[in-house]
Amino acid sequence: MKQLVTLLSVLLAFCCGHFSFATASTAKPNIVLILADDLGYECVGADGCTSYKTPVLDKLAASGVRFDHCYVQPLCTPTRVQMMTGIYNVRIYTDFGHMDPKCVTFANLLKPAGYATCMAGKWQLGEDVELPKKFGFDEYCLWQHTRAAKNAPGRYMNPGLEINGVVKDFTHKEYGPDIISDYALDFIQRKKDKPFFLYYTMMLTHGPFQATPDSADYGKKGSAKNSVRPDGINQHFSDMVAYTDKLTGKLLAKLDGLGLRDNTLVIFLGDNGTQRGMLTLMGERKVYGGKGLPTDAGMHVPLIVSWPGQAAAGKVSRDLVDSTDFLPTVCEAAGVPVPAELKIDGRSFLPQVRGDPGRPRAWYYSWYGPRKEQGIIAEFAATRDFKLSRTGDFHDLRKDLEEKHPLKVEALTGEAAAAAKLLQSALDRYKDARPAAQAKPFVGPKARGKKNVESANKKDEKL
Repeated sequence: MKQLVTLLSVLLAFCCGHFSFATASTAKPNIVLILADDLGYECVGADGCTSYKTPVLDKLAASGVRFDHCYVQPLCTPTRVQMMTGIYNVRIYTDFGHMDPKCVTFANLLKPAGYATCMAGKWQLGEDVELPKKFGFDEYCLWQHTRAAKNAPGRYMNPGLEINGVVKDFTHKEYGPDIISDYALDFIQRKKDKPFFLYYTMMLTHGPFQATPDSADYGKKGSAKNSVRPDGINQHFSDMVAYTDKLTGKLLAKLDGLGLRDNTLVIFLGDNGTQRGMLTLMGERKVYGGKGLPTDAGMHVPLIVSWPGQAAAGKVSRDLVDSTDFLPTVCEAAGVPVPAELKIDGRSFLPQVRGDPGRPRAWYYSWYGPRKEQGIIAEFAATRDFKLSRTGDFHDLRKDLEEKHPLKVEALTGEAAAAAKLLQSALDRYKDARPAAQAKPFVGPKARGKKNVESANKKDEKL
C-alpha cells in the first residue's frame, strides 16, 4: 500500500509539472569540497578582509553558513591527511608529502555508496601512481602526484599535471588553475545524472605569487616579479585571491546551469594560514600570514558552507570546527555511516549547517610534526579563547593571540583555570596515541635550538 501511495505521488507531481528526471535521483546529494591552498581567515571579504575582492565567496556566505572558528593544521599535507581520514595526525601521520596507503578516506566511504568520485588540483600525498584510486577516487587531474616537489613543473603558467596517471605538460601559456577547473566542471557535466563527490583541491593561492590571466601583465616578460601596492598589499597575491573567487563562481554557475545547485552541498575552506609575513588588511587591523606556525595565523582559515534549502541562510556560527570534522560531515550529508572500527576523531557539523544545535566540540587538538627529521614541533589543545600545550605553556588567546606571553597553569583562576583543566583532559586523551612504530620523542623548538627552528620555518614557507 505504501509503495502504491508513493507511486501515485510521483505520478501526480509529474502531471502537475513539478517533477523532473533531475529530481528523481535526489536521495543522495552531490558534494563539492573546495580546499584553497594557503588562504587564511583574513583573506575573505565576508570574514572582514578589506584588501581583496571576493564577491562570490561573500555571496555564498550570505546565503549559507559561515564558520568563524575553523582550525586546520599549519601546513598542507598534515591538514589534508586529517581532512581525508577524520583522524588526528598523532595516530596516522607519517611524513610530509605522504599519506599511509592503508588510510581510509572519505572517497573510500562514498564510492561504495554509489558516488562518482573525483579529485582535481594539488595532490602531495605520495608518488605511487595507484594512490588516488587506492584512496577512492575514480578519476583525477593532479599537480605534484608522481612528480613530487623537486621534480614537478610549476602549477601556474605552463604547468605540468597528471591526468588519471598520465603526465601532461603544457607549454602555450595555459594557466594551471584553469585546466584543473575545466576538468572539474567536465566531471560535473559527465556525472550530472548520479550523485558525485568532487574534492577540488585548488592550487591557488600558494606562492610563487604570479600574474593570473586576469592580470594586466600575464605572460609578459617580468610578470613573475612581485608588485606591491601603495597600501603594502602584494598585487599578484590580490589577483590570485580574486581568481580563486572567480573559479569558485564558475563552479557554482555550472551547478546552476545543470539544475544541480539545490541538491549540492558546497564546502569552501583554506588548508592552512596565508604565507608567512603576507600583509592583509581587515579594516584598520594589519594581519600577517603565519603558514607553518602552530598559532592562529597559521591555522585559522575561512569556512563557508552552502546547501540551498538545507543550510541556514545567512547564519554565522561560532562553533569550533577542525580538520578532522570534514569526513563525518560529508558522510552524514551523504547518508553514509562511518565504520566504528576507524575510530575517527572528527564530529559532524552538518546539524549546525542546518541551523540545529548539533554537538559542537568543546576543544580542538593538534599534533604537529610535518617532517620526520624535525620531530614534533607542537602539541596542544585549544578552545576559542584558551590554549594549553603539552609543554605546559598556557595562553589566553583573547589577550595574546600571537602567543608571546605564556602563563603558568598553577597561577590561573576562574574561567582560565577551568579551561586549563578541560584542555589537560584533552591532552591526556592523546598522551599514548602515537603508534609505537612511528613514535618519536617530543623535540620542541627550545630543545632543537633557534637555528634549527629558523631553518625549518623557512622550509615550511616554500611547501
